[in-house]
Amino acid sequence: MDGLFEHPHQNPLCLAHDLVAPPLANVLNLRHTKHVKSLTFHPKTLAFIRSQSPMIKREVGEALRDVQRGISIGLPLSRPMPSVASGAHELRIKSATATVRVFYFVKVADTIMVFHGFQKKTQKTPAHEIAVGQQRLKEILDGYV
Repeated sequence: MDGLFEHPHQNPLCLAHDLVAPPLANVLNLRHTKHVKSLTFHPKTLAFIRSQSPMIKREVGEALRDVQRGISIGLPLSRPMPSVASGAHELRIKSATATVRVFYFVKVADTIMVFHGFQKKTQKTPAHEIAVGQQRLKEILDGYV
């Protein structure tokens, strides 16, 4: 400083006083901020997803992010699975080496429940995988996991 102004705020060329941002708490109260649901994973499903290739993990993550935001994703990426439960859906992820399915549940107000994942090897979803999915959904809804 050249001594002409005691404080930077007195300098007509200094705009520092104009750069004061409102408190961050105000950002949370803005009406345009859309509610994003949380994700709740069955521990075995989370372990399954983490064991997949980076490409499959990215695809699952991007799809679940869209579901969290309330974006309705449909075929070929997702489809309802009423054979598992009302409100259950199946993510359908395919890579060059694997076909993966991840079941998620949307009928809880504040969270998306991700409750089953498996590598699909046949055209039709095996009855065993549907039964495991039903059991894991029950566990997560009842708070056993």
